[in-house]
Amino acid sequence: MTELDKALAEITAIRHQMARGTEFRGYGPGTLALTGLLAMLAAAAQALWLDDPARDMAAYLALWIGTAAVCLALIGWETVTRSRRVHSGLAQEMIAAAVEQCLPAGVAGVLLTVVLLRYAPDGQWMLPGLWQILFGLGVFASCRFLPRAIFAVGVWYLAAGLACLAFASGGNAFSPWAMGVPFGIGQLLAAAVLRLNHRESDGQL
Repeated sequence: MTELDKALAEITAIRHQMARGTEFRGYGPGTLALTGLLAMLAAAAQALWLDDPARDMAAYLALWIGTAAVCLALIGWETVTRSRRVHSGLAQEMIAAAVEQCLPAGVAGVLLTVVLLRYAPDGQWMLPGLWQILFGLGVFASCRFLPRAIFAVGVWYLAAGLACLAFASGGNAFSPWAMGVPFGIGQLLAAAVLRLNHRESDGQL
């Protein structure tokens, strides 16, 4: 390895270290609030048009996975554009670090859904609660890059998921509000935390 290669490697390592030690401001409060409203709208759509989700899992999954995909696309688009504006030269490293924290929980959610659908259909009623718990774990994993108060959002998703597993069984297993309320409130709470933190940070500049 030449001296130039060593210097470039050291610069890259320093950039990664800076990215890991800097608060990530790529998530926009407005977009997070919008995803919370979309979760509520999806719940309302399920209540109106899907009478028995347990017998029509394909429609139930299409609704909620489709909603999640739209929300992910909205958040992803704004994260990229906002990070380039806010974090400038460190944007790529910051985005990579943020994705790295959330990815394990997301992959686990996908694999868990596939396993339950294919090999354990009797356990499908647990999906809403498990999704919320895994989402909460993703929030916890991201806490070190985000404001401290975001920890409360992780607690909310964990508590909501456990409540679903404890109480939303039988005929209530696929209630639209078992998904709409936890994700709606959770995303609005996350938006409020980030909005307040951004105001405080901007006021200190």
